[in-house]
Amino acid sequence: MSLGHSSAAKFGPFLVFSAGLLVLIGCGGSGGSNPGGGSTPVDNTQALQVNLGPANNSTNEAFVAVTVCVPGSSSCQTIENVEVDTGSEGLRVLSSQISLSLPAIADTSRNALEECVSFADTSYVWGPVVSADVQMAGEKATSVPIQIISASPKFPVPSNCISGAGAADVNTVAALGANGILGLGVFQQDCGFACTSASPQVPDVYYLCPNSVCRVSTVPLGSQLQNPVWFFPQDNNGVVISLPSVPADGVASVSGSLIFGIGTQSDNALGSAQVYTTDNAGNFQTTYHGIAYSQSYIDSGSNGLYILDASTLGITDCSDFAGFYCPASPVDFTATNTGLNGVKADVSFSIANADALFAANGGRNAAFDDLGGDNPQTVDWGLPFFYGRKVFVGIEGQLSPTGVTGPYWAY
Repeated sequence: MSLGHSSAAKFGPFLVFSAGLLVLIGCGGSGGSNPGGGSTPVDNTQALQVNLGPANNSTNEAFVAVTVCVPGSSSCQTIENVEVDTGSEGLRVLSSQISLSLPAIADTSRNALEECVSFADTSYVWGPVVSADVQMAGEKATSVPIQIISASPKFPVPSNCISGAGAADVNTVAALGANGILGLGVFQQDCGFACTSASPQVPDVYYLCPNSVCRVSTVPLGSQLQNPVWFFPQDNNGVVISLPSVPADGVASVSGSLIFGIGTQSDNALGSAQVYTTDNAGNFQTTYHGIAYSQSYIDSGSNGLYILDASTLGITDCSDFAGFYCPASPVDFTATNTGLNGVKADVSFSIANADALFAANGGRNAAFDDLGGDNPQTVDWGLPFFYGRKVFVGIEGQLSPTGVTGPYWAY
């Protein structure tokens, strides 16, 4: 999914990190059957909406409101229409939607930390990392590194941030389709040890820009963008996304819930859901027609079921909407998901004609459970997978009620 950017100049004091240290900001308590440690239950449910979004152009995007505060203060702002993305980690907000002066994260020489994220469609985001308190429902994460997405960066975008010709910086509401992105994936940080000094080959993700020349930099874990949920003092072992079923032709909007914690309160019990553990990239295995695709995952930030290719599925691509499928009529499929723990089960799904879906209800529908598209050699179970079921996202290192430690998916 998408991520962030902004001008470091407008931010106030600096939070300094030492490039040689792995320092964790905040704490992520153990999950498990009693991760709250006997603490008083809090409101752990945030309203979730699927609609056309703030730019009136979104399809299958799930939005929540997130309150951001200057660390340790009552100076706060609520950002509406932030997309929930289980395919990334960390909060990223468009600078046009936030007026707070948040402290920048910098090195010991006061060089502000910048981040780049590029995506498969060649879009990208670029900008500084700042610190904020993050609040949702009755939960609060303190001093969390987040990113601000800006259309006016202080430093030019490095060439290795741009993944291909025609790459677009999705730094406006119209381009992003949201006011920000809330990354609630299966990991604690968005890059982890791969971006620390312990890595033999650091990816092009974090940068320092002394003398306005930006170079790839290592970053300690605690200064990276964080999944804010594991910073909560309770309900910190994962999230549950609950959305109702939708009709075959779609619907204009859907209301659901984003629930914090797994097995920590009465509303987030696993129940009969099966747990599928993942590898260190968040992948499990999907098998279709006897062929196993090991790089498969569940991603609420993808607006379709991006599954293999038209030839493999025996359907046709759209001629006008590149990347989507347009079978003559809806087609039913069955695949099998298997976790690294050996748990497996079949998944039934349908793919309909994208042209027909987008035209239904005068083009006013935003939620579809049968919208699909190309994703060669892998399976991306996007937001259509979430309709009609509860999907649990277990964070790495945090314990599930069944004793399984994340990362895992469950449904």
